[in-house]
Amino acid sequence: MIEKFIMAGPTALHVCDSQQGEHCIVLLHGYLESMLVWSDFVPLLYKQARVVTLDLPGHGISVVTGEVHTMEFLADTVAEALKALGIERCTLVGHSMGGYVALAFCERHPEMLDGVVLLSSTPNPDTAEKAENRRREIALVKAGRKELLARVAPAAGFAEENRERMKDAIEDLTEQVFITEDDGIVALLNGMIQRKDQNEMLRKTKIPVLFILGRKDNYIPPEVAEKMVAAHPEARVVWLENSGHMGFLEEPEATAAALLDFAGVKAAEASDAKPQTMETAEETAKAATSDPAEAHNE
Repeated sequence: MIEKFIMAGPTALHVCDSQQGEHCIVLLHGYLESMLVWSDFVPLLYKQARVVTLDLPGHGISVVTGEVHTMEFLADTVAEALKALGIERCTLVGHSMGGYVALAFCERHPEMLDGVVLLSSTPNPDTAEKAENRRREIALVKAGRKELLARVAPAAGFAEENRERMKDAIEDLTEQVFITEDDGIVALLNGMIQRKDQNEMLRKTKIPVLFILGRKDNYIPPEVAEKMVAAHPEARVVWLENSGHMGFLEEPEATAAALLDFAGVKAAEASDAKPQTMETAEETAKAATSDPAEAHNE
């Protein structure tokens, strides 16, 4: 992987690029993360495909450009980055907040996509409750109390039974919170509050869509996830039976196998693991309950 800074339009962006492979997979990190979160996962992919990771503006060591980083701004920045790297098309994978960016990219730059993967993410907008929670986080950060986020957020992303074995990853994520610029956290929280409902766009797009979801996700509980994917019979779905919100760290081999299969890349050399449950959203709909529910995602 070659690490460097590039200009994505007017925005300086920190990227890593394996530079080789017929197929290209681009990985977008989530809130309070950076491209470093993919470090242990990328080796499961790069022998089979070109892999690009990057620090979304406001996180990692990419620049902060204002008080609000909308998902549309982030999507356009990713598009400019891919053009700068000479990449015409890719499979775009978004984890949590990165999925919101991937959805905006799908809406604005579909000609650059072979597929979209929503990894522990949702096309739903913030509920009023979730938006208010984000505003409280903004107030904490502005009051210099970011350590409260670091104390809770990293561990909450993992299934409870995985937290002990994933303690090193949790420590890394905790450190990431502390080194993320306060202004960047605020800009991305403001952008997530403003994001729109992307369900109708996702239903109408001709771009192939894959959901990868954890059965033990505390942010998108399974009953909520089942309703979400039931509304998208056009999509494929992979369930990670033993994962929370961080499936690519909790079950990396199964996640990589699902991505490579979806991207049309042979996965045999990467891992013998197979996705634990592969089905269409239409099949998932049969198992969904009838009670409405809201997603409590990042």
